[in-house]
Amino acid sequence: MSDATTDVPNAIRVSGLNHFYGSRQALRDLNLQIHAGEIFVFLGPNGGGKTTLFRVLSTLIPCQRGNVSILGFSLPRDILEIRRRIGVVFQAPSLDKKLTVSENICLQAALYGVGGTLLRDRQQSLMEQLGIAGRADERTETLSGGLRRRVELAKGMIHQPRLLLLDEPSTGLDPGARADLWRYLQQLRDDSGVSIVMTTHLLDEAERADRIAILDRGTMVALDTPDCLRASIGGDTITIESDAADSLAAAIRERFDIGAGVVGGRVRLEHPDASAWVARIVEAFSVQVRSITLAKPTLEDVFIQKTGHRFWQEQEGVT
Repeated sequence: MSDATTDVPNAIRVSGLNHFYGSRQALRDLNLQIHAGEIFVFLGPNGGGKTTLFRVLSTLIPCQRGNVSILGFSLPRDILEIRRRIGVVFQAPSLDKKLTVSENICLQAALYGVGGTLLRDRQQSLMEQLGIAGRADERTETLSGGLRRRVELAKGMIHQPRLLLLDEPSTGLDPGARADLWRYLQQLRDDSGVSIVMTTHLLDEAERADRIAILDRGTMVALDTPDCLRASIGGDTITIESDAADSLAAAIRERFDIGAGVVGGRVRLEHPDASAWVARIVEAFSVQVRSITLAKPTLEDVFIQKTGHRFWQEQEGVT
């Protein structure tokens, strides 16, 4: 079969994707295209459907209903062609702790038929890029979490995939290690044109992506760049602490004819002229207002607007 990747403008195409665990639906009519050469993030709380989607895209579980095309090849028909061209870094560690950094990478390379001079050159280049060249002969059990994650990335990239899939890549990393990880991913995108797709439940991490798809209970509720998603809020956000949030929200709606709702026990509203409304609300309802805050829109605000509940509200029924 010829390599169809050179003629494909998108790294991933998903159409009408649904997935069930018995009677529970984990993915609902998912449709999207991920462009070649972008960093794309699936953002959602635990239970949003990210894990199931990652398993489908990484060919770990079959596509039950719908169509999935990866690098121009279709699942499940071209599953072997797809596996040759993708790199996968799982959330759970996959290193053999008793092997050295070099041995772990070589073991992965053998699975893809990479050896000899080609392996030595690629391995040296990757370890230098990831800052682990001086650790080649150290057992991975002696490394910090951040260094182990770099070894995982080297394993995932040793066969030079066109698409890199990462499941919650920042799990267990401190802020410095997370920053280093993102610098490498951006360099990989810019220098090699690799498409990078990851899942995360970290709002600040998603801010770094080129585009974000927000998942909630298996449904994609928003898709755009971080800036466009925040701009879709239509103004700054006002959050009010009150002992009677429901009645206060109703009173604000009735008196001022503006949208005010209750999310997570707090009154919340957005308005293009939000700063002016802070004073009006406090003046009109000083007894009911315990505290009031004004903030620029965040990705959590986008999530709340699209779903009606907070990002960290407990989810059930999907994975």
